[in-house]
Amino acid sequence: MEISASANIGKLKLGVFNELLERKRELTANGKSMIDLSVGSPDLPPPAFVKEEIQKHAAEDGNYGYTMGGLSSFNRAVADFYHNRYGVELDPATEVLQLIGSQDGLAHLATAIIDPGDVVLVPDPGYPIFEVGVHIAGGQPYPMPLMEEHHFLPQLEQIPTEVAEKARMMVLNYPANPVTATASRAFLQEAVAFARRHHILIVQDFTYSELVFDGDAISILSIPGAKEVAVEFNSLSKTFNMAGCRIGYMTGNRQVLQIMATMMSHTQYGIFQPLQKAAEAALIRGGNFIEKQRETYRSRRDALVDSLAANGWEVTRPPATMYVWAPTPDGWSSTDFVFRLMEEQGVILTPGRAFGDQGEGYVRITLVQPESILQQAAEKIGRFLSSSDSGHQFR
Repeated sequence: MEISASANIGKLKLGVFNELLERKRELTANGKSMIDLSVGSPDLPPPAFVKEEIQKHAAEDGNYGYTMGGLSSFNRAVADFYHNRYGVELDPATEVLQLIGSQDGLAHLATAIIDPGDVVLVPDPGYPIFEVGVHIAGGQPYPMPLMEEHHFLPQLEQIPTEVAEKARMMVLNYPANPVTATASRAFLQEAVAFARRHHILIVQDFTYSELVFDGDAISILSIPGAKEVAVEFNSLSKTFNMAGCRIGYMTGNRQVLQIMATMMSHTQYGIFQPLQKAAEAALIRGGNFIEKQRETYRSRRDALVDSLAANGWEVTRPPATMYVWAPTPDGWSSTDFVFRLMEEQGVILTPGRAFGDQGEGYVRITLVQPESILQQAAEKIGRFLSSSDSGHQFR
């Protein structure tokens, strides 16, 4: 018997990260040494007190049952974190919802909110789950181009009125993956006004809120009126190096959070209590750790950008995130550039095309290696660019 995927799942392609991983395995099996700068998984450990908190609570026999949702103390910790860092007041009981990582929440929000055929405005380039979640729900993604000449901000006034009137949601992501841009308060005010005018729910992915090097991270919920039209996702994965723990949260519009909570009551039974307690401790006690972490990534950013420049590739210094967004040389597609570089020099980047049509012509480079390894990668890239058969110039 042949079994086929549903119509919505059938639209999806195997992600480029799987292709990169498969080729990496083949090259590694043949003895090639690799420097992987493709996946944004932190290489650093969480704070020592977070690991101690997990160990302490994991030793208690009573902590292995279903938690049936977030602990009230976790919600309070999120609310205090938002008050202290972003000046946003949240009701822990109604405006905070714990998630099995922000990606899980982003993947399921479209299913909870939109109906088949509904339009969702998504950034292009953007993190793949933004569009994938819409496809799974049967919605219609409408790309908002993020162009370098516009500082990688969507031009909301250029969205046709008939599209805006049909749109049910708009996804924003600042600080942005992959383009590394930040959003000003003025832009966020414009977005909130646009959403209120057209009755659109803003979905802001704020995952990189604590990796801002130039300027400040601004929560969209700090904009007057935003709670009427917006929810914001955040995570402990990048801020506290807890990616494998799979714990995050969403905040904002209480109606949307209640809809999500209702759906989750049928699909999941909560996160392991020791992980919740560790996350709670991170939010309460992690201020000094956040500052040191930011400086580590700032130093890595500078080491990579400076080393790339010394090896013939001038790239823009990113203002935020754990990535560099860099133009490919003229004549290269982003995919061809990445796979040739991987095969010839053993350095793995991510082709910009993986993030949408507007990502073509760029590659994403992660900062999830020590400075010495990043400098080695830059030297290898320099050798690749200067090789006789590459022969391409930068735009």
